[in-house]
Amino acid sequence: MEALLQALGTIGLIFLLVVGALAGLIASLVDGGRHKGRYVAIGVVGALALPVLVTALATGALAAGGLALILVTSLVGAIAVLVIARL
Repeated sequence: MEALLQALGTIGLIFLLVVGALAGLIASLVDGGRHKGRYVAIGVVGALALPVLVTALATGALAAGGLALILVTSLVGAIAVLVIARL
């Protein structure tokens, strides 16, 4: 976890939160605009969870890829958790 926070910094963490919130807003729009808060919260959780999981499994992988790879991983995590929550 510490390696992820060192790689991200404060701005990177804000980017992850924004990516998760945007993914949640888009998912709520696809669902008809209902439950925006729930979708945003789920998106943020997914956006934070997958980068932490990847960092735990392969410590230097995200740091080597830079902020762009971290943001892509965050988006994939948010989408995955939103799809799971939708089921």
